[in-house]
Amino acid sequence: MTDTSRLFICLGAIAMATAVALGAFGAHALRARLEPADLAIWHTAVQYHLIHALGLFAVAGVTHLLPEVAGPRMAGWLMLAGILLFSGSLYVLVLTGSRWLGAVTPLGGAAFIAAWVLVAFSAWRT
Repeated sequence: MTDTSRLFICLGAIAMATAVALGAFGAHALRARLEPADLAIWHTAVQYHLIHALGLFAVAGVTHLLPEVAGPRMAGWLMLAGILLFSGSLYVLVLTGSRWLGAVTPLGGAAFIAAWVLVAFSAWRT
C-alpha cells in the first residue's frame, strides 16, 4: 500500500467517525433545541460529510491503483476541503445562527464537484 493510500484511508476513517458522532449529536442533543429547518440543515451537513468520507476511501483505492497520477491525490484534498467548507459551515451556522456562513457552503460544494471530476478525469486519462 502506498503512503498516500494509507493517508486517505486514515482521513476517511476519521471523517466517518466524526460524521457519525455529529449525526448522533444532532439526533439526540440538538433535536429538542433546534427548529425543524435547522435540524434539516444539520442533517444535510451530516449526509454530505458521510458521503464524502466514503469518497476518501474511494480516493485511497484510486491512489493505490494509480500512484503516479496526481489527480486522485488532489481529489482527496478537495474532498477533505469540501467536508470542512460545506459541512463545517453548515454545522457552525446551525450552532451559532451566523447565517453569513451560508456564503461559504457553495465553496465546499464546488470542491466536492471538482474532486469527483478529477477522479473521473484521472481514471479516463490512464
